Amino acid sequence: MTGHALASEARTHVGTVRKRNEDAVVARPDLGLWAVADGAGGHGAGDVASAAVAEALDALPPGLSAAELLAQLRLRLSAVNAELQGRAAALGAGRVIATTVVVLMARGEHFACLWAGDSRAYLLRAGQFTRLTRDHSLVQEMVERGDLAEHEADAHPHANVITRAVGGEGVLDLDKVSGRIAPGDLFLLCSDGLFKALPEAEVARRLRDGDTVEALIGAALAAGARDNVSAVSVRAADAADQTLVPGTAAAALRPSA
Repeated sequence: MTGHALASEARTHVGTVRKRNEDAVVARPDLGLWAVADGAGGHGAGDVASAAVAEALDALPPGLSAAELLAQLRLRLSAVNAELQGRAAALGAGRVIATTVVVLMARGEHFACLWAGDSRAYLLRAGQFTRLTRDHSLVQEMVERGDLAEHEADAHPHANVITRAVGGEGVLDLDKVSGRIAPGDLFLLCSDGLFKALPEAEVARRLRDGDTVEALIGAALAAGARDNVSAVSVRAADAADQTLVPGTAAAALRPSA
């Protein structure tokens, strides 16, 4: 059984205010793997943390089966978690070097998303825009307790406080969601710099209208994005058209044996 043909685009930008980009993106269409990492703001050395995640994923060897890829992904991110904890401990008590991560794996007819922190994965399917991930953040917990309205979360003074990260306390705990890929599916991975600059409804509208990742980031910058802005899109070809868009990073993936 042949998997869906996939086309992807990955971009990152420092934003309109910050002098350093602490985001990192990963595009491994040869493996069916993409990721966004956002160095934890205010913790220091966020760029070191996100780069460590990107380097670990970029170093994954080609030819892995789906099961091997998932196992290696967890193993390598756990190793980065321990490495960042060690670096932080060497700097003194209370220091943290951490990053969010959201990863998309696509193989054959199936996808899986794994994440820690508040970088997000979305799915646009048949015009319906759905958030696949749940933020590991203080404001998300407040929303779920009923202490804060959903629409107030992104503007809350503690909106940047995450409760889980690579490099955070203890053993790394990655949440996972999985499902089947349908023809025409469009996945979007992004750091909070995108969805804090553009409301979800606008992101959805722009994707429905055919905006590229580059155009999305341009819109976020025009809206005054104060944080680094990163996004990755992965599109499954329509059933009637398995031709990929020229110039994009793409690969036809087959299920593992």
